[in-house]
Amino acid sequence: MGKKAIIHFIWIMIICVFGYSQSFGQEKGTDKVSLSGQKIDGYKGIWFILGKMTEFGSKYSGGLGTYTAKHIPLSIYSEKANKTFFVYGGTTQEDKRYLLCMIGSFDHSTETVSKPVVVYDKNGVNDPHDNPSLAMDDDGYLWVFVSGRSKSRLGMKYRSDKPYSTDSFSLITQEEMTYPQPKYIVGNGFLNLFTKYTGVRELYFETSKDGRTWLADQKLAGMKMPGDAYSGHYQISGQLGEKIVFFCNWHPNGDVDKRTNLYYYQTLDFGKTWTTATGEILNIPLKEVTNPGLVREYYSKGKNVYVKDVSFDENGNPIALYVVSNGSDPGPTKGLREWFVTYWDGKGWIDRKVTTSDHNYDMGSLITTGKKWIVVAPVQNSPQQWGGGGEVVMYESTNKGISWKRKQITKNSIQNHNYIRKSVSGKDPFLYFWADGNPFEFSKSQMYFGDSKGGIWKLPYDMKTDNEKPVKLK
Repeated sequence: MGKKAIIHFIWIMIICVFGYSQSFGQEKGTDKVSLSGQKIDGYKGIWFILGKMTEFGSKYSGGLGTYTAKHIPLSIYSEKANKTFFVYGGTTQEDKRYLLCMIGSFDHSTETVSKPVVVYDKNGVNDPHDNPSLAMDDDGYLWVFVSGRSKSRLGMKYRSDKPYSTDSFSLITQEEMTYPQPKYIVGNGFLNLFTKYTGVRELYFETSKDGRTWLADQKLAGMKMPGDAYSGHYQISGQLGEKIVFFCNWHPNGDVDKRTNLYYYQTLDFGKTWTTATGEILNIPLKEVTNPGLVREYYSKGKNVYVKDVSFDENGNPIALYVVSNGSDPGPTKGLREWFVTYWDGKGWIDRKVTTSDHNYDMGSLITTGKKWIVVAPVQNSPQQWGGGGEVVMYESTNKGISWKRKQITKNSIQNHNYIRKSVSGKDPFLYFWADGNPFEFSKSQMYFGDSKGGIWKLPYDMKTDNEKPVKLK
């Protein structure tokens, strides 16, 4: 182990011990007044470290305001309001690490952002697994789905008190719900995909016509190999009109560090039936590892699969963005991680390689418009090499991933960028947004957004008025 790696290791161990003591409760030594419902003077992302230590730092860490890939979506553009609304995990100042579930908005007419509002103060919890997701109903009400963590911290659903407004929210429900992925279908209501911790991570969904009264949770997947005691999955999802789809991986015997395989499932009738891409009806919950929804088998190859994003081609066929690697630990011993898109062409699944990067938890988005496919991801492996994130790069293809045109978005950054998240029905310039942070030591985390041409803006870290213009960087 080199001198630099030793210093990083010792430093992160100190942070890890301090952070772990706060991850599951109140901030120590304070009687903190809840900030729920209050405006915060600027966009400050949460910094976090998981704590599974290796020679090359934690399994993942850094600026995780737009974490995780399984919180979907974080941002929605409303044509009627001409605003992009977005949620994230924030805090009040750079030396604090407790989590605030925040919402903000970008006004495309005035090109200003509003002061962010605390939808829910996590009361000292610093874990961005509790970050929020976002939905918007046909009347313009904003719904913030605050992720919980098993039964120790329940999930919550909040509704804005006024349409197209981030000023105030009311609590609607409280329940067991992790990694919420809400979808709103006009004429039907909400379908929410989420995870339950049943000793492992298993997939569920629920539906509601009005967001207030929800039908019973239904289990989607808990696949096991013969002889295994446990199952487990992570999923990513997308929506195209009434079609709701998800890709997922599988955790052999419940082990997330061995996550593998790629599966696809869809519903066209609000969850009444779930099918494969060919329309074959499936019996849920899915219990067998080998089933008709298996897209790619990586288990026998010893490969890990990290699912990132979902989109659709010009014919409405689904596309997955994901990363394949040789193992769970960070660092060069596992080699570079490979980024792929896999899409359904109407007859079968086609794989296209996009690029490589140096970390399993480098996370980006797939944006498709007609024949144009754009991947925006932090795959340039600097400034903190072998840490989560890096410099942001855009890849563009007009031939379904056969070839990609590369454009670097950020350069000469002080710390890594990560978790680039697209907006639903996104509109330039707020097409995607993200946060930065140093994965090797505690740092402040600033937030940014970008457009389809590679332009970037920084959200104001400190705000003196209720609405301010972001700083154009490029």
